[in-house]
Amino acid sequence: MQDRYETTSKLMSLLLRHNPKAGGLSLDDAGWVDVDALLQALSAKGHELDRAQLDDLVASNAKSRFAFDQTGTRIRAVQGHSIDVSLGYDPMVPPDRLYHGTVARFVSSIRTHGLISKGRTHVHLSQDVDTAVVVGKRRGMAVVLTIDTAAMHVDGIEFYLADNGVWLTRAVAARYIIDWGDTL
Repeated sequence: MQDRYETTSKLMSLLLRHNPKAGGLSLDDAGWVDVDALLQALSAKGHELDRAQLDDLVASNAKSRFAFDQTGTRIRAVQGHSIDVSLGYDPMVPPDRLYHGTVARFVSSIRTHGLISKGRTHVHLSQDVDTAVVVGKRRGMAVVLTIDTAAMHVDGIEFYLADNGVWLTRAVAARYIIDWGDTL
């Protein structure tokens, strides 16, 4: 069942973060969609789930990518969108240091351009090195960058904390990267 949940989770990420129209869905301004509509869209794509299985998938998702609203009738992705949504997170004071996992082949570009969200709405930062290593290893040998988020905050750059513990900001200029890490 876990393998099936993994492929279903990937489809949910596509529908709730990047392309809801691929499932005939329409998200509201905050990224929410009716649970029943999502279940129908998943079924139409060959991913038949009942509500209990969806609850289990959301609860067991290692990255905590999805959340239900307070009524339990709507669902959304908590971060990682490439479509315009307003997640409603309030700006927060970040820890003094946060981390970004990447791979060596991107470091030269990051030195020039900093961390940019590219097709996403935010750059994702981790609160600890171990999580950043896991993120970086998705594409090869990880390099963990240390970000001086205290300085960014003093300079007026806003940070948000997603429901799953991922820190979000619009971009990180190269001057705020205080340790370029080693390949891990």
